Amino acid sequence: MKHFLFLLLCLSLIACSPSTPPIEKNVDVVLVGGGIMSATLGTLLKELAPDSSIEIYERLGTVAAESSAAMNNAGTGHSAFCELNYTPERSDGSIDTKKAVEINESFELSKQFWAYQVQQKVLPDPAAFINNVPHMSFVWGDDNIRYLKKRHATLTQEPLFKGMEYSEDPVKLKEWIPLVMEGRDPHQKVAATRMELGTDVNFGSVTEGLFKSLISQPSVNLNLRHEVRDLKRNEDMSWTVVVRDLGSETTRAVKAKFVFIGAGGGALKLLQKSGIPEANGYGGVPVGGEWLVTSNPELIAKHQAKVYGMASVGSPPMSVPHLDTRVINGKKALLFGPFATFSTKYLKNGSWWDLPRALNRHNLIPMIRAGLDNIPLTRYLISQLLLSDDERVASLREYLPNAKKDDWKLEIAGQRVQIVKKDKEHGGILQFGTEVVTSEDGTMSALLGASPGASTAAPIMLKLVEKSFKDRLQTTEWQNKIRQIFPSYGYRLNEDIALANKTRQWSSSLLKLKFIKVESTASPKQAFNQ
Repeated sequence: MKHFLFLLLCLSLIACSPSTPPIEKNVDVVLVGGGIMSATLGTLLKELAPDSSIEIYERLGTVAAESSAAMNNAGTGHSAFCELNYTPERSDGSIDTKKAVEINESFELSKQFWAYQVQQKVLPDPAAFINNVPHMSFVWGDDNIRYLKKRHATLTQEPLFKGMEYSEDPVKLKEWIPLVMEGRDPHQKVAATRMELGTDVNFGSVTEGLFKSLISQPSVNLNLRHEVRDLKRNEDMSWTVVVRDLGSETTRAVKAKFVFIGAGGGALKLLQKSGIPEANGYGGVPVGGEWLVTSNPELIAKHQAKVYGMASVGSPPMSVPHLDTRVINGKKALLFGPFATFSTKYLKNGSWWDLPRALNRHNLIPMIRAGLDNIPLTRYLISQLLLSDDERVASLREYLPNAKKDDWKLEIAGQRVQIVKKDKEHGGILQFGTEVVTSEDGTMSALLGASPGASTAAPIMLKLVEKSFKDRLQTTEWQNKIRQIFPSYGYRLNEDIALANKTRQWSSSLLKLKFIKVESTASPKQAFNQ
């Protein structure tokens, strides 16, 4: 009897297991997700290999609806001008600029990519997606002022940070940020740095522009309201991608030589479904955000800067408050935050089961260990969830002393997933930033993580190409094309002032941005072909 029951159970499991539908078509590339990462990679691959066939799957009804959407991120062109967490103070009191220089060089590559797209008429008028907004750091208190002054002195020794200004003078600060200084205690000691080269970027507009051009090309299809349900490796090292059409409620499959999972917070679950060993040990902590936003034209007109402050003692880097000028669809806005939220969703339009379903035997211990090692993050999230409207406005008044509650409303921003990964020493660590996970054979890649994400989409996808298409990248044809798109490819701009000046001048001219020339007597190490 027991054997009979066991046989029935096996048969029922087989009957309930979804079968893989027949292959509908064969393609070179499948891009999962309709955000800026997929748009950037698709554009780059189509330029390198014009004959390639690409299928794009987005489960929502439009592209750029999750983290890439304008109000789902801060719109900061992350270049380390104002973000204090990129320049930590060492134990000996010196300032570590390594991360700041890396991020600045990465953003320069993004600017080169966008400039090339403008030059090729792929992206529209640059004012529709990128505008100069000064980047500022603003602090108060003796210790913070001492740190900021030292940071400025150290950073301005780096060529890419030449032109950054520093002041403790209330008169000068009132000229830079009148709204921030209005109503402030005249006895309070404050200081700020300012960089005119800072930018505000509408990543949603960039994404939409890239996709619009991409799908106008042969052998490229964008499938909206299509959800990738499964990924299976084939014997020939290709992939069968199982897709559900959410409109017709039908399931089909395509065969792809290469798959990129750029589904934002949803990338982790699909990466796990792929079964590649490189995915083992990865987990994710979902963190959402909210902004205080004003539509008061008088306030918006008085502020023209992205002002980043210091995170509170014991709080994580993601908690850095900032008061941002935004330019969205040609209209200025002003927002403050972010205030953290928490849910078990990995996407703004995700499922409450996202986090539980992503737990498995490979990442459960790393997730637990990372949680135990990041108690301040847990406390911070709890404190943020308990904030009242009055407490949020009180936080705003540290930056805008005269802020009135009635001028501001709370708006929900996007959902992020911070990476948790296995670690030999700690068991598991919480990692900030982004990471590309690639299979050993290069046929599968996924992007995990968050900020500075979108700002560095171009260099991140360039590195992915180096990993997954390394043989083709060595060809003369691909090398020449890459250097057209990225004139500084293979060189460190911070170490070649002449090349930095030339590339910055070129990209700034096309993007209609400000340019500051750094004095240098050297010649560029690379021929500039633009």
